[in-house]
Amino acid sequence: MPDIDSYIGLMHTLFTLEDLYGLTVESENNTVSLYVNPYKGNDAARLNEMLVAWAEQAKKLRRGEISPEEYDRWRRFYPEYDTTQRWAKVPSKELSDHLIDALKKNKK
Repeated sequence: MPDIDSYIGLMHTLFTLEDLYGLTVESENNTVSLYVNPYKGNDAARLNEMLVAWAEQAKKLRRGEISPEEYDRWRRFYPEYDTTQRWAKVPSKELSDHLIDALKKNKK
């Protein structure tokens, strides 16, 4: 695992994201932008969705629609406060087994 606390480690993390998720880098007017190609595969499409959600929150912060504290909370507890995507919690195996048993008993 790269050490992202160093610039070199961070660069190697970005290179890995390029390989796995289609991350691309472009430079114009001495500024750099990172992009994800959502057509590179399912993982790239999923990462793109997450980054779009992040960009939406950053835009709300810049426009003053949310406070810096709300933005920090969104990031800290992501994806709990993400309203752009649907997240499902998977029940525990014990609960799932119990529900299946109960449904089987009701069928009889």
